[in-house]
Amino acid sequence: MCLISVIIPFYKKHQFIEKSVDSAINQLFKNIEIIIIHDDPSDKDFSLIERIKKKDKRIKIIRNTKNLGAGVSRNLGITVSKGEYIAFLDADDVWYPDKLTLQIDFMKSKNIEFSHTSYEIVNENGNILSERISPTQLEFNQLIKSCDIGLSSVILKKTIIKNFEFPSLKTKEDYVFWLMLSKSGIKIYSLNKILMKWRKLDNSLSNNILQKLIDGFRVYNIYLKYNFILSLKCLFILSVNFIIKKNRL
Repeated sequence: MCLISVIIPFYKKHQFIEKSVDSAINQLFKNIEIIIIHDDPSDKDFSLIERIKKKDKRIKIIRNTKNLGAGVSRNLGITVSKGEYIAFLDADDVWYPDKLTLQIDFMKSKNIEFSHTSYEIVNENGNILSERISPTQLEFNQLIKSCDIGLSSVILKKTIIKNFEFPSLKTKEDYVFWLMLSKSGIKIYSLNKILMKWRKLDNSLSNNILQKLIDGFRVYNIYLKYNFILSLKCLFILSVNFIIKKNRL
């Protein structure tokens, strides 16, 4: 049975982290390692992470000496990981128990290197707000217009990411990562099953509109190396698609 490395960056989400880790521990697929990257240079919440670690011998902790951000923390987790597959889980999201089993079976049966799934959007209290049904296959020219990949739904073969890493952005670091992989020729497929819950928090970085616009422009201008006008055009399209999706909540 293959080994899956579960990468969980943690920063200031103490009220949710235990449920997230529990959802990994309780997977029907048992051959996993869980790598928690504690991204707070202070000792705050570290005792909580240590207590959670005692729950399961498969849990490992990386402790950052300074706040590096979610993307760079994931890079560190990937570096020490031993799995054939990498699965991402944010510290406020939750997996359904059969998530890894169904997704790995799907990937192996179709020889897929990059997959994601549909998911539910929940609020701070876990109440369902909406669903995101993932497209069957995403091409690069679709992905640059709208990011329809839930990070905590993604599983990748580790071999495809050896030349890629998450950038140091406050938001959209995952979007850049998907774009770079897609641009390199990696095919992105979806298992159209709801296998996780993505938590929408009003005070999260992902809800900071100005930061999203700044980072959105950087996605196109710096990482895709589009000129100023084309970057603005792509950002406008991305923003319109974001508003459409937001209005479905």
